[in-house]
Amino acid sequence: MRAGDTVALVTPAGPVRADLLDRATAALETWGLTVKRFATAGNRHPALRYLADTDERRAADFQAAWRDASVSAVICARGGYGTQRMLDLLDWDALRAAGPKIFTGSSDVTALHQAIAAHLGVPTLFSPMPGGSLWDEDAAAHLHRVLFDPGTPVVIHARDTLVPGTADGITTGGNLSLLASSVGAPEHRPVRGAIAILEDVAEDPYRLDRMLTQLLRAGWFADVTGIVLGSWTGCGDPAEVRTVLAERLGPLGVPVLWEAGFGHLPGSVTVPLGVPATIDGVVLTCGPYCAVRY
Repeated sequence: MRAGDTVALVTPAGPVRADLLDRATAALETWGLTVKRFATAGNRHPALRYLADTDERRAADFQAAWRDASVSAVICARGGYGTQRMLDLLDWDALRAAGPKIFTGSSDVTALHQAIAAHLGVPTLFSPMPGGSLWDEDAAAHLHRVLFDPGTPVVIHARDTLVPGTADGITTGGNLSLLASSVGAPEHRPVRGAIAILEDVAEDPYRLDRMLTQLLRAGWFADVTGIVLGSWTGCGDPAEVRTVLAERLGPLGVPVLWEAGFGHLPGSVTVPLGVPATIDGVVLTCGPYCAVRY
C-alpha cells in the first residue's frame, strides 16, 4: 500500500463503540489513507445486540467493500462474534470477479480468512484491529510495516519451542475456537503441507484440549509441517496451558513454537496467511506478503 490509497473499514462480527470507531478511522488516516466507513460499521443488530447489524447487512457491506474498485484493502474494525453467520450470504463468484484485495483482521475474523483462502485463494493478514481494545502503537507499527513494505519478509521471534526443529510450508490458521467450530463447514480444509498458526483467548485448558482434539480427530493436522502458537490470554495458568498444548500437539512430531507474539495481547504482530514460510529454531519467517493469488 501507499499513502493516498483508499481502505474500507468493516464490521463483519460484533459492534464497535463510536469512540473506538473514530479512533480506528483516525489511526488509518495518519498513515495517509482515505477511509470508507461502510454503513454497518457503527450499527448494532436490532435484537441481537452482540452483532453489528443483521447478517444480510454485514454481508452486503463486506461484499460492497471488496467489489469497490477504489478500495485497496478491506480492514476489519474488530472481532467479537458473528462472522460465520454471514459467510453463506456472500457471492463468491462476484468477489472473485472483482479481483484480489488486501484483507486484515483476527479473532472471530478467522472465519473470513479461511473462507477467502478456500473460495478465492488470496493471502490475507492475521492482524490486530484498529477498533479493538488491544490496538496500540506497537501493534499499529507492525501492521503498517507489513502493509507498506510488502517486499520484505515478516520475521517473528517466538519465546520458546515446545518441539524444536525446522519446517517449510504455507501459513494457515488463526483463532483456535473458530477453526474448531468450522469443522464440517464448506471452508474447512485439512492442513496440507502447511504451517498452522494458532491462538485463543478466555478458553479454559480443558476447552483448548477439546478443540485441539476435535481438529485432530477431524484430520485437520494430518499433513501439518509445523505449528506456531501465539497468545493464550485469559486461558488459565500458563503452565497448564503449555502442558495441554504440548500433550496434544507434541505427538505430531513437527516443530512447535511457543508464544510468538500474535493474538489477543498488546503489541500483537501481524502474521501473513497463505504465504510460504519457514520455521528455524524460535524464528518464523513468512515470505513477502502479496494479495495476488488468483
